[in-house]
Amino acid sequence: MKNTYIIIRNLHFEDWKTVYNYMNDFTNIRNKYTLDEILLVEHYPIYTTGHVLNDDKKIKYIHNIPITSSNRGGKITYHGPGQQIVYLLLNLKQNKINIRQLLFYIEQIVLNTLYTFSIIGNNNKLYPGIYVDSKKICSIGLRIQKGCSLHGFALNVNMDLKPFFYIHPCGIQDMIMTQISDIKPEISLYYVKKILIENISTFFKILCIKNYF
Repeated sequence: MKNTYIIIRNLHFEDWKTVYNYMNDFTNIRNKYTLDEILLVEHYPIYTTGHVLNDDKKIKYIHNIPITSSNRGGKITYHGPGQQIVYLLLNLKQNKINIRQLLFYIEQIVLNTLYTFSIIGNNNKLYPGIYVDSKKICSIGLRIQKGCSLHGFALNVNMDLKPFFYIHPCGIQDMIMTQISDIKPEISLYYVKKILIENISTFFKILCIKNYF
């Protein structure tokens, strides 16, 4: 990937639908002069799926948590406070990277971040994501449209994992989820975000970051 300029937006807490609409609108209207963006956000509790639900116009719930469709790849997952989500709105064609390279970058960004905290993670050739001792700590879901990426990855930092018990995360039966705070309880989400940005800047060769913090 060539050296590039990029905008990193720290959205703090934001409704999932608001960010979902922003991503899609941004991608639909962007052109070759549009700067890439990376969004860092925490969502209020919600389940999302990578396929259209039957009768999707009706609001559905699992244990009082809303569930909605998404145009990303993958199956059902949960988002909630204490989970650091990173959305990658990148022009892959202009940056001369393909989907496999993008997945590799994401995996290395997360693995390097975990390693900073002395946590050894690994990927899984059968199931996308990052795992620690066979437990999933990071989910990955992407969409490529007009040669550009949408969506990204969700790293569990310090959240309530109970909502994962009500589903098969990413469609995998008996999948156990974990998080950084279960392994290193002293690590804050703010610090995780800081290290993530450093690794993102390295792997995507960012020359200039416009931080909206």
